[in-house]
Amino acid sequence: MNKKDIPRLNGTLRSHSLQIPENIWKAKGIVVLGRRIKSVIFTTDLAIIRNCNADAVLAVYPFTPQQIISQTIVNASSIPVFAGVGGGTTTGLRSVLIARDAEAHGAFGVVVNAPTQNDTIMMIKKTIDIPIIVTVLNSDTDIQARLDAGASILNVSAAAKTPQVVREIRKKFPTIPIIATGGPTEESIAETIEAGANTISYTPPSTADIFASMMENYRNSPGDASKEGSNLEAIEKELKASMDII
Repeated sequence: MNKKDIPRLNGTLRSHSLQIPENIWKAKGIVVLGRRIKSVIFTTDLAIIRNCNADAVLAVYPFTPQQIISQTIVNASSIPVFAGVGGGTTTGLRSVLIARDAEAHGAFGVVVNAPTQNDTIMMIKKTIDIPIIVTVLNSDTDIQARLDAGASILNVSAAAKTPQVVREIRKKFPTIPIIATGGPTEESIAETIEAGANTISYTPPSTADIFASMMENYRNSPGDASKEGSNLEAIEKELKASMDII
């Protein structure tokens, strides 16, 4: 069998799921706690998390981190979760305690925002035994200071300049694991991987956008279910057959 001829199995009901761009799989990936991760999906939407083919979840959101949120995501997810623990508005001891709880709940790593002080990263490093992912927004970041403080992985999110920032970091730090945003096109994803990103962060469409597409298909489909005849008898027979099997 050709290496590219990978068997793909789907259930009837689960065939409609969110697929990340194919060329993300060309990334080398990062092995975190024994799991090779090439793609992370940037979302806290449980429906998307349960219906995507990403390797892991980047669960960061624009509010103060709450343990109940990270715990719920970890419990519901079938893939590893990197949980946001603040670093901007939420910082210091509070971020440390949230990181400790995230590890206890089963997170594979914690994510701190770009404004996080190095002292906070150092305290988190002394408290937990899972990777610390530090967000990098531009090339002005003192990467060495972040690494010295305890950063395990860099999460580069520099918008259109992401490939450039990744390339600059990779020249100086050839072995540091890097997660980076891939951008909206296959070309931007390929450029980010070529620049040196190990893992690509993918921002999915919202459930509202996905629903809008589904509703449009329903509107354009022939027939009207509300005007069709009853199929209650057929449903009852199918239900009885399934109960007999059970």
